[in-house]
Amino acid sequence: MLSVDEAILQRRSVRGFLPGEVPQRTLDEVFAIAQRAPSNCNVQPWIPHVVSGEALRRLRAALVTAGTRNEPIKPDWPADSKFHGVYRERQVDAAAQLYGAMGVARSDLEGRRAAYVRNLDFFGAPHAVFVFMAHPFDTREATDIGIYAQTLMLALTARGIASCAQGALGLYPDIVREVLGLPAEQRLLFGVSFGYEDTTDKANAARVGRAASHEAVRFHR
Repeated sequence: MLSVDEAILQRRSVRGFLPGEVPQRTLDEVFAIAQRAPSNCNVQPWIPHVVSGEALRRLRAALVTAGTRNEPIKPDWPADSKFHGVYRERQVDAAAQLYGAMGVARSDLEGRRAAYVRNLDFFGAPHAVFVFMAHPFDTREATDIGIYAQTLMLALTARGIASCAQGALGLYPDIVREVLGLPAEQRLLFGVSFGYEDTTDKANAARVGRAASHEAVRFHR
């Protein structure tokens, strides 16, 4: 079991997983820990739906079909962020590291498209959790859900379980609701694929950096 500091330092986005499932006892443990995440007024606004086995296979097939056919996305929340300045630089660098590790050139549109569809295949992961938020919750509650997701991923990392938080898994919420039989008032924010890392997958060789803390943090006294 890793310490909190070790888990934070070791956690990264993994995009290639082994097929073996995480034991149910371990799943119960990490989701119980994630439930301890803080939230405004302790409302605990997250609604996580974990898919594995046959449920995951059905959802994978439906999402991959939609992505392969290039069906129009219909996210519950805006998915058209435009980055500028240093934020754009970081986005471009992350893409360069990932596609470079995979051997996909910037001009290889077919290869880049296939890489995108891998998101909808959960990168081969045996588990995924889709994180919803009830209507009419909005930005404040979405912030709480981000804290929940980080808590969950750190609990996974501490146990040697890899993960990848994916905005792409929130692009087809109607498909997810239909396959899982969920009501329309549950609005999808994102998903997290997780399982044991496939260290032979080329995508997992990608590494991205972080800005130094003094570039981000301002201390006021």
